[in-house]
Amino acid sequence: MKRKVTKTIIAAVLATTSYVASAKTDIQWWHSMSGSLNEWVNDLATRFNDSQDEYRIVPVYKGEYEQSMSAGIAAFRAGSAPDILQVYEVGTASMFYSKGVTKSVTEIMNTANIPFNPADYIPAVSGYYTAPSGEMLSFPFNSSTTVMFYNKHAFKQAGLDPEKAPKTWTELRTAADALKKAGSQCPLTISWMGWTQLESFSAWHDVPFASKNNGFDGLDARLVFNSPLHVRHIENLSDMAKNKLFVYKGRASASQPSFLSGECAMFIGSSASYSSVKRDAKFDFGEAALPYYEDVKGAPQNTVIGGASLWVMAGKPQSHYQGIAQFFQFLSDPQIQANNHMLTGYLPITLKAYQITEQSGFYQQNPGTDIAVEQMIRKTTERTRGIRLGNMLQIRAIIDEETEQVWTGQKTAKQALDSAVKRGNVLLERFQTINQ
Repeated sequence: MKRKVTKTIIAAVLATTSYVASAKTDIQWWHSMSGSLNEWVNDLATRFNDSQDEYRIVPVYKGEYEQSMSAGIAAFRAGSAPDILQVYEVGTASMFYSKGVTKSVTEIMNTANIPFNPADYIPAVSGYYTAPSGEMLSFPFNSSTTVMFYNKHAFKQAGLDPEKAPKTWTELRTAADALKKAGSQCPLTISWMGWTQLESFSAWHDVPFASKNNGFDGLDARLVFNSPLHVRHIENLSDMAKNKLFVYKGRASASQPSFLSGECAMFIGSSASYSSVKRDAKFDFGEAALPYYEDVKGAPQNTVIGGASLWVMAGKPQSHYQGIAQFFQFLSDPQIQANNHMLTGYLPITLKAYQITEQSGFYQQNPGTDIAVEQMIRKTTERTRGIRLGNMLQIRAIIDEETEQVWTGQKTAKQALDSAVKRGNVLLERFQTINQ
C-alpha cells in the first residue's frame, strides 16, 4: 500500500513538473475586432500559439475602438494594462505623446534580435506610424483607406457603363443625375464624413488638412480645412443634397446598410467594407478609386490610412516582449499578410504581400480589390503622409456636427468649415498645453 502511494505521489510530482516546464507565457492582446473579424483575430492567435511552445497570445475583445483605447489607458494607470493594445489611427497622436506608456516596435524587435525593416511596408502605412527619428512606434495591423463602391445593376438601369466608374466629381455628378432619372432615391451616400471628405479628400488633392505637415512636425499644428477648395467641395455636396443626388444617412458607417440593401447606388467608405459588401450585397458591384477635381494640380495623389495598429505597453517583463516580438514576426510573414488582405479587405501592409496577392490571381477574380492598394502605394508628399493630431476623435465629431447643418440648409459650407476649424483648433491648443 505504501509503495502504491509513493508511486502516486511521484507521478503527481512529475505531472506538475511537466506542466510547469511546458506552460506558456500568456500575452494579453486587447482589440476591437467584432463579428467575423473577431474570428479572424482568434484564428491568428491560435495559429501563432500552435506554431511554438513558449508563448500564448490571449485576444480579448474590449469594445469599439474608443472603448478599448480608454480601457487600455485606464488599465495602464491602474497597473493592469494588457501587453498589446489595438488603437485606431486617430489615437496615434495621443499614444505618441503619452510618455512612458508604450514601447516602440523598433525597440521591441531590436532587443529581441529579430530582423525588422520598416522599408518592407507600404510607405503610406509605415510612414504614418513612424517617429521623426525613423523609429516605428506601433505595428501596422489592420489598415484601410477610402474607396468608392457602386451598384452595377443600378448603373445598367440608368444607361451607364457598369464597368466604368466615375473618375471625377464632374463624372460622378453626371452619373448621379442619370441614376436619379432612372428612379434611384439615393444615387450617392457617404460614410465617415470627416475621414473620407476632408482628411482623405485633402491628401487625394495634395492640399493640407492642418499646418505643420498635418501635425507630424509639432504640437502647434492648426486646422486649415476651410480653404477655397474644401469649401468648394462641401458646397458641391450641399448642392447635390438639395437635388437629392447625395443622401446623408448618418455618422460613422451608418450609411453602409443603405448601399448593401440596394437603396443607394454609390457609396464612399472604407476599403475594409469589401468583405461585408461581397457577403451581403445581392447585386453585382464594383470598387473604384475616389473621385477628384480634374482642375486641381497634383490630383489625384494618395489617400490616407485608416484602421488601427498594435501598441506595446510599457512595464512588462522582458519575457513578454520577447514573445510579442515573435508574434509580430509571425504577423509580418508575407503569406499571412496576403491571406489577411484577401480575407478581410484590409490592406496587405507589405509590398511582398501585395505581390503574392497579385500573383495568386485574386485581383483578377475580384476586380477592384487592388484599388485601395494602388491608392496607397503612390509616392506620398508632406501633405499626404496622414493626419497626426491630438483630440482627433472630438474633431471628427465637430466636423459631423457642422456638416450636418450644411445638409439641412442651416449653414453654408464656408460657415460650417470656418466654425469646425475654429472649434477644432481650441482642442488642439488644449492638447498642446497638456503635452508640452
